[in-house]
Amino acid sequence: MGIKAFFKKAFGDMKKSAQAQHEVDKANFAAAKAEARADFESHRGSVTFRKAKADARATWEDARLSPAERQAKMQEEREAQIAAANERKAAAEARIEELKK
Repeated sequence: MGIKAFFKKAFGDMKKSAQAQHEVDKANFAAAKAEARADFESHRGSVTFRKAKADARATWEDARLSPAERQAKMQEEREAQIAAANERKAAAEARIEELKK
């Protein structure tokens, strides 16, 4: 096999590889696009003027809290998050126990 044939085969292989990778990239792009559309549709209508106004009011009220009040509020939020995490942990452990039986 000569140099010309070698390069012809090598470039042909690269072309096939590039075409295959292009198909993979197109499929990944289409999947990402569909996921983004699904996320958009699932959140459509959840951001309304009323919700935005309530969020702004809550932010304004949070800004006017004293440092002690802010710390107490943050502690309440942390405790709620810990309680939720403990519930999820208990549910997972219950599932594990069920699967061990």
